[in-house]
Amino acid sequence: MAEFIMKDKISKLGRDKDFYIESRATSFEEDGNDMYPLAKKVLDEKGIPYTRHYAKRLEKADYNKFDLFICMEEANVRNIKYIFDDPYGKVIKLLDRDISDPWYTGDFIKTYNDLDYGIDLFLKKNMYKY
Repeated sequence: MAEFIMKDKISKLGRDKDFYIESRATSFEEDGNDMYPLAKKVLDEKGIPYTRHYAKRLEKADYNKFDLFICMEEANVRNIKYIFDDPYGKVIKLLDRDISDPWYTGDFIKTYNDLDYGIDLFLKKNMYKY
């Protein structure tokens, strides 16, 4: 959901050509899978456009391809550090707390609300840095 919420917000700001936004996993568990149907349902309800998603694990070579790696939870930060070092401080959390994973909680609306809020904060603080 985070990828498509971020893309939608960037597009509405007229900056979609300035950013490349892509969601990646820190494990191979869902490799190749599409977004979960309940996540799509929430995005549909909120009017957020999305395309077919193919889950893909982050790779060591990705460090030099992206300016930032925005994590949803502390476990993501730890897992990324097993994949690559972060000498430039590119790995950050979206919020100062973990965003609950709806796969485990079943609460896709709460996760959407946290993402919506966190992405708004991120853009407010960082929009003109990038």
